[in-house]
Amino acid sequence: MQEIKRLGVFGGSFNPFHRGHLNSILTALEKLQLDKILVVPAFQSPDKPLIEGPTPEQRFEMARLGIQGQDPRVEVSDVEISRGGVSYTVDTIDQLKKQFAGAEIFLIIGTDNFETFDRWKNFERILQNANLIVTTRPGYVLPSTQDEIPDGVDKMIEEFGPREILLSSAKVIRFLPLKDVEASASEIRRGMRLGRNVSGLLAFEVEKYIVDSKLYAGIEKKISDFSKLTQICAARIEEKKGFAIRAFDLEGIESISDYAIVSSGTSTRHAASLAEDLMMFIKKEYGVHPLGIEGLQEGRWIVLDYGALIVHFFYDYVRAEYRIEELWRAAKEIPLQLAKTAVN
Repeated sequence: MQEIKRLGVFGGSFNPFHRGHLNSILTALEKLQLDKILVVPAFQSPDKPLIEGPTPEQRFEMARLGIQGQDPRVEVSDVEISRGGVSYTVDTIDQLKKQFAGAEIFLIIGTDNFETFDRWKNFERILQNANLIVTTRPGYVLPSTQDEIPDGVDKMIEEFGPREILLSSAKVIRFLPLKDVEASASEIRRGMRLGRNVSGLLAFEVEKYIVDSKLYAGIEKKISDFSKLTQICAARIEEKKGFAIRAFDLEGIESISDYAIVSSGTSTRHAASLAEDLMMFIKKEYGVHPLGIEGLQEGRWIVLDYGALIVHFFYDYVRAEYRIEELWRAAKEIPLQLAKTAVN
């Protein structure tokens, strides 16, 4: 058995596992000269509330099929699924450090995760035990000063460089450029629900498994009247002090959903609390989680995907910047049955 001296760790929800994931894995394998990369599907990601869709075991299977026939140094690990509960990276690194005693560990993440890395549980301990590899896409501007590094992480910097940063723990943060592969898990899920061709983004075996298992068939079986749901959601948002609430019937225009709601919050925290409350409300009333969630951690622009209904929550100043309603100028605005005027 080959001794593992350099171990890569690539975690995620893999919902589904796509070619963008594979691109990151194979690039890291080559550029970092790793002996092994473990692909680690999360049991429950800390920053992603429960959503409708595949079980952890099904996401493991998609990852397994996604690397099938690739480099034998790439393996899928059930370390987080077996552990259960919320999947904290610090616990996984601790566990792998014991399992692969003496190996140098390289944790591979994307730039989106790096920007909030100082919010990860015990991130300092992660950087005591693992090097951090940050994959970057074409056009990404590397940090030019230490001030551009996430708070907390910058306090550990011993020596700053444009592509590699030496930490006081003797570990490094390294930026790893990727060839661009446009693949978004949320867009793939939506595309498959709408019957669009996503074969270029998924391995054939992964796509077949998704279709055969009906993993993204939608939630229409549990929610029969989305027009009624739109009114109910708008009323709930108003009850929780959301404001400038508008709803649109998107039938007849090119859109990934049939209905949309837009609401503002007074702050990022308020916008996030509105989204969290609506998720709990719909789960209680209809027994479903969203099909996808985006932006909840930052709270600037949060998207809850319920298939035929998509709900947008904005921090009000961000909403003014994006002016999302202009996308639906040709759509019919739905008169809302609210206790007060929805739009200021």
